[in-house]
Amino acid sequence: MMTHTLPSEQTRLVPGSDSSSRPKKRRISKRSKIIVSTVVCIGLLLILVQLAFPSSFALRSASHKKKNVIFFVTDGMGPASLSMARSFNQHVNDLPIDDILTLDEHFIGSSRTRSSDSLVTDSAAGATAFACALKSYNGAIGVDPHHRPCGTVLEAAKLAGYLTGLVVTTRITDATPASFSSHVDYRWQEDLIATHQLGEYPLGRVVDLLMGGGRSHFYPQGEKASPYGHHGARKDGRDLIDEAQSNGWQYVGDRKNFDSLLKSHGENVTLPFLGLFADNDIPFEIDRDEKEYPSLKEQVKVALGALEKASNEDKDSNGFFLMVEGSRIDHAGHQNDPASQVREVLAFDEAFQYVLEFAENSDTETVLVSTSDHETGGLVTSRQVTASYPQYVCKIKNFIKHEILEKDLGIYDYTDSDLETLIHLDDNANAIQDKLNDMVSFRAQIGWTTHGHSAVDVNIYAYANKKATWSYVLNNLQGNHENTEVGQFLENFLELNLSEVTDLIRDTKHTSDFDATEIASEVQHYDEYYHELTN
Repeated sequence: MMTHTLPSEQTRLVPGSDSSSRPKKRRISKRSKIIVSTVVCIGLLLILVQLAFPSSFALRSASHKKKNVIFFVTDGMGPASLSMARSFNQHVNDLPIDDILTLDEHFIGSSRTRSSDSLVTDSAAGATAFACALKSYNGAIGVDPHHRPCGTVLEAAKLAGYLTGLVVTTRITDATPASFSSHVDYRWQEDLIATHQLGEYPLGRVVDLLMGGGRSHFYPQGEKASPYGHHGARKDGRDLIDEAQSNGWQYVGDRKNFDSLLKSHGENVTLPFLGLFADNDIPFEIDRDEKEYPSLKEQVKVALGALEKASNEDKDSNGFFLMVEGSRIDHAGHQNDPASQVREVLAFDEAFQYVLEFAENSDTETVLVSTSDHETGGLVTSRQVTASYPQYVCKIKNFIKHEILEKDLGIYDYTDSDLETLIHLDDNANAIQDKLNDMVSFRAQIGWTTHGHSAVDVNIYAYANKKATWSYVLNNLQGNHENTEVGQFLENFLELNLSEVTDLIRDTKHTSDFDATEIASEVQHYDEYYHELTN
């Protein structure tokens, strides 16, 4: 099948050429020769500077106002996810049916999500479309379909004088944050991704602030990654957290020290900053112990405070670019777990509202854009489970037959078949979880079509705190768009040039020295895993 790529996605810059006529020979005075020589030397110096630092990387003039962009990714959230969360919020908080979420007020368009090799994208290809403004294959992290590194919005922003940050609730080395800050062939190369994020790459350090989970990928195997007994995952024996601190990073890895940052709204953060608050992913919001793990909103509060302060103190700063991901909406969708998903969506909405208020009160030109990389689970709200439309009558039972079903889940109408199924699955935790999630979904009249991703279009939400800027946002994002056009918007609004960044890293080595057999095995494992999720 022939594919067509937008010219602006991969086309390199073509430098212009100046034509000049050959001057006639004439006698030149000694004074004129000195003047000409001086002018030529200055010209050569300017050319050398221009070659070393492409025009798009040069800091903008002081007369050019700063810009801030906060780009949100709701991983795995489709339109039905928001519908379900809205209805849940109305029900549990006894709100009227016309009460809506903050996101609802800022809906402006939708995005098509396919990758270069599939109608159903994964998070890696989806994030690469945002970061590099081009389509790539499922599993690709900051590389094009030919496995060549592509310059990202975050990298270009850093080189153009912006501060940069990534805030997530999954591993900081997971697909979405990785696609903005690293370049590897497959998303499972998280140990390598961690080194890129800390600056071990030809461009050097391009991220000023990293916050989320994934501590294990910064510690060597066999070493404790936390006081809770969990161990590191790195196979190369390196302690990246120790290395980062030696290289000037401020590191915080527990709630107590994070709270001191939260109390000051991030003003006591020193950049570059690394905050890793879980060995793997931060727990689902429904399970999160607030005494141990910060919420997405709390992380965002610290990140915004830190970046704003640093930007204000640096006269050469052009503002900041911050990517925020509601990461675990996707995981709840994979598990067909409605209870977890609605709480993940609501937690994200709270974070979005906080950033919205930040932008409304900021004198700096600020834009918020929020969209999803894909939808997960094929969610359908209010599926019809009977041939007729029943009247809903609440029935309360006075006895508890089963600790999990009745006490924990509030399910009283289970069948003998349900119990038998759960009993026979006693040695398969994942299968038990799937069965329980299905029982909850069925009774809530929620349907799921897959444990993988779907190809449904996803929503785009946006806000700008300046009238002219808002018009620009609407002109570029209103309506239906390819996901790559979201990346193009970020590039154009921040006045960046991704092609120039790509030229700097196109031929650089971006893969590790893993044994070829190990790579083949990992690739096969990933392909089998992804195939299972999407079928």
